[in-house]
Amino acid sequence: MNPVAFELFGLSIRWYGILISIGIVLGTLLAIYRARKENVHEEKILDLVLVAVPSAILGARLYYVIFNWSYYQGDIFKIINIREGGLAIHGGVLAGVLAGYFFCKHHRLEFWKMADIVAPSIILGQAIGRWGNYINQEAYGRPTDLPWGIVVDGVKVHPTFLYESLWNFLVFGFLLWYDQRKKFQGELLILYGILYSIARFFIEGLRIDSLMIGPFRTAQLVSFAIIVGLGSILYVKRKKIRE
Repeated sequence: MNPVAFELFGLSIRWYGILISIGIVLGTLLAIYRARKENVHEEKILDLVLVAVPSAILGARLYYVIFNWSYYQGDIFKIINIREGGLAIHGGVLAGVLAGYFFCKHHRLEFWKMADIVAPSIILGQAIGRWGNYINQEAYGRPTDLPWGIVVDGVKVHPTFLYESLWNFLVFGFLLWYDQRKKFQGELLILYGILYSIARFFIEGLRIDSLMIGPFRTAQLVSFAIIVGLGSILYVKRKKIRE
């Protein structure tokens, strides 16, 4: 499949960018709808998006470049040319959440309340954006004989983009369902981080293009750290509520 959707004034518009944009727009609309239910003005959501999204893109790129420094070292043009690919979700989410924290602090908003409002939007955007990997024929897994495998360069491989997208849609639905059942502010964001990281840990083990730290897959190490860290916070928070 051609990764370029169309040409506009000599510029190639890629499907990956279109899908990411769709995810951002739908996520923003959802966050606005959820914010109204929490008596948060929609302008605050729009302002947050204008801060968090560019920060997430920058963080995603920096993360990828840092852990693939041998390729980018000494070439500033390669570093800034994101049209050739190279965005890491973990870096994007971490940077976006950090930017959101400082935004809330500056505007004297409840960070954990805002985090729960936007958590379903984050995972929805990821679920949609993953299909850009399919169009680009990237982020696939090792060879397989399973009937749902996809053919890339003449080899049948695991469609890891599909595994992650389907899981993300399931987490998205769960977060919306659990919203009325949560025990404390911030629980949705914590559950998002844990549930996404559990799937990412196992799915990453199937991929053949992982960023590495020595013999270890970077995404698996980060996912494990997130599961342990957020899992500990969740345990402590729920324990205090029971007491």
